[in-house]
Amino acid sequence: MASGKINVSVENIFPLIKKFLYSDHEIFLRELVSNATDATLKLKHLTSIGEAKVEYGNPKIEVKIDKEGKKLHIIDQGLGMTADEVEKYINQIAFSGAEEFLEKYKDSAKDSGVIGHFGLGFYSAFMVASKVEIITKSYKDEPAAYWTCDGSPEFTLVPHDKTERGTEIILHIADDSVEFLEEFKIRELLTKYNKFMPIPIKFGTKKEALPKPEDAPEDYKTEYIDVDNIINNPNPAWTKQPSDLSDEDYKNFYRELYPMQFDEPLFNIHLNVDYPFNLTGILYFPKLSADLQIQKDKIQLYQNQVFVTDNVEGIVPEFLMMLKGVVDSPDIPLNVSRSYLQADGNVKKISNYITRKVADKLKSLFNENREDFQQKWNDIKVVLEYGMLSEPKFYEKAGDFVLYPTTDDKYYTLAELKEAIAPNQTDKNGKLVVLYASNKDAQHSYIDIAKEKGYQVLLLDSPIVSHLIQKLEADNENLTFARVDADHIDKLIQKEEETISKLSDEEKEKLKTSIETVVPKENYTVQLENLDSNAAPFIITQPEFMRRMKEMSATSGGGMFGMGNFPDMYNLVVNTNSELATTILNSSEDAQKDLVKQALDLAKLSQGLLKGEELTAFVKRSFETLK
Repeated sequence: MASGKINVSVENIFPLIKKFLYSDHEIFLRELVSNATDATLKLKHLTSIGEAKVEYGNPKIEVKIDKEGKKLHIIDQGLGMTADEVEKYINQIAFSGAEEFLEKYKDSAKDSGVIGHFGLGFYSAFMVASKVEIITKSYKDEPAAYWTCDGSPEFTLVPHDKTERGTEIILHIADDSVEFLEEFKIRELLTKYNKFMPIPIKFGTKKEALPKPEDAPEDYKTEYIDVDNIINNPNPAWTKQPSDLSDEDYKNFYRELYPMQFDEPLFNIHLNVDYPFNLTGILYFPKLSADLQIQKDKIQLYQNQVFVTDNVEGIVPEFLMMLKGVVDSPDIPLNVSRSYLQADGNVKKISNYITRKVADKLKSLFNENREDFQQKWNDIKVVLEYGMLSEPKFYEKAGDFVLYPTTDDKYYTLAELKEAIAPNQTDKNGKLVVLYASNKDAQHSYIDIAKEKGYQVLLLDSPIVSHLIQKLEADNENLTFARVDADHIDKLIQKEEETISKLSDEEKEKLKTSIETVVPKENYTVQLENLDSNAAPFIITQPEFMRRMKEMSATSGGGMFGMGNFPDMYNLVVNTNSELATTILNSSEDAQKDLVKQALDLAKLSQGLLKGEELTAFVKRSFETLK
């Protein structure tokens, strides 16, 4: 019998390890199952290179609950440990068995899939256990060993009569952790952390129906047998080659990842690179809801098929956080700050690779089936527009596939759009004016006026479109965007010809004064324009610059240029060539007020600005005229 003290450099480090090794106590099961997986994968490697003269077989890991005995068992059929190895790996906390293994077999073991570090991870067991036992038998021809520790630095190590290769760890669950004796809790943890571990994990048994015999009688009753309940999928889709997977395989894996998701993903992107870093994974473009519920199901980060976190901030480019799926890389440092991740060379390379891979996939989808891509545009546009704003490398490639739809459901790339509208929508100063609407219904009348002129109107309705427009204008000389309700159409795209007013300057001034006495100055600026006599007499427009700055302020946390709290300002464009303008001029003062009020309300109604008490009064007044 051997006994002694665990070799720690600071006397009171043990309670610190027990309490604070990990922030969440449930992590202990992930660590212990990962250790069991490592032990199995190490054996697989050693048998493959002929160093271990044993039959590898079909090993599995078993997790068992002994509720009466208040024990939890984690059993593997891996390479096991000798007494000397227990002494070395368990009692000398800072020494990692996995690190030594990888160093010794660095040339042949780089693809062995070893997960991590046997040392500290094992001690997470003491966060939930009052006592831990290890029964282990090495693949080498040496006696089995039995180690036990009650959570103090004291341990015992003695021989054991175990004959089968592998390790069994027995946790005596502490009184404050009895939840880990519940079947549903252990199943929950295994599903969360170990769902895609590379070694089968048995958790209990299940009934499986036997096939019905061919000569079975009519009253035959189905027979069942007990089989191992394997709770994980050791070969998830991202570990396979894209050429080996069908579209259905990708969809099935999505359902496996997110069993509560009922919408099918729009398409997937398979990540697979082994130089200059290791990265595998599958990203899915989900069908985004109108309220952008992006936090519901996140991208999951794994290391060698072990779940780590669903917070991939700093690893996956920010604009892709709305995607779903899996990223698996042993080259991503864990338990570090965001600033560290941002500075880490490998992480930067991984983020750039993901950006490039997504852009290349989008381009290929666009080229292969443009019609299908166009149909999916509304579901993916916010992600892509955000990518253009936040990732310069993505912006460079975006011109090949980012679309600009019109209100008539035509889809253009920016280059195609410029070519299509240049003959008609270039103003007298040589600027190409891109007209757009943000709401087809609310801006219907303005869209109609533009289309009567032969102009095309884009439908740009995402919440960040003002930011995108600003960037496109900055990067494209002589290109400007104008919302169709920003001014009268003849002012938005000014041509050489000018309409002459039938009113004199004196009459114009008189008309303006009459209107300004009725129109509230705090919200409206009266603007007289010489328009076609058939054009609307009163038109409400919202200046492009002010409105755009307010929208940008609203989507960037407020406060941009101090405009976040500014009231909405509108222009009231009065057509001096309309019959109404003449009628107002020739009416009495009271009649003028009534005419202006009614015309203003009609203009506000067309813009959806007539609400509440004003709308009630307008409806009542309008009914009075019908009597």
